[in-house]
Amino acid sequence: MSEPRPSDRRRRLVAIDGAIALMAVVLMVQMWLLTATLEEYLRGHRSIAAPAAIAAGVLFAVCAGLALLVHRIDTTNRRPTDTSGRR
Repeated sequence: MSEPRPSDRRRRLVAIDGAIALMAVVLMVQMWLLTATLEEYLRGHRSIAAPAAIAAGVLFAVCAGLALLVHRIDTTNRRPTDTSGRR
């Protein structure tokens, strides 16, 4: 198979950039959640810890999914091609 068209490659790179930007936003939300939860916990509101831990787990799963997406797109983009047309 021939080299991917420049437009396909550009679309993949834009998808990677978007996923990484979204990961940065999710990580900032996780840091805010940690700060807010710690402040409330230290004030004596112990009941906030469990819901915050669940929310942090969901955010972690979102980040892990985005990282897998970036990895998949990147490895698809770098897949070597041979001259016989088979992968």
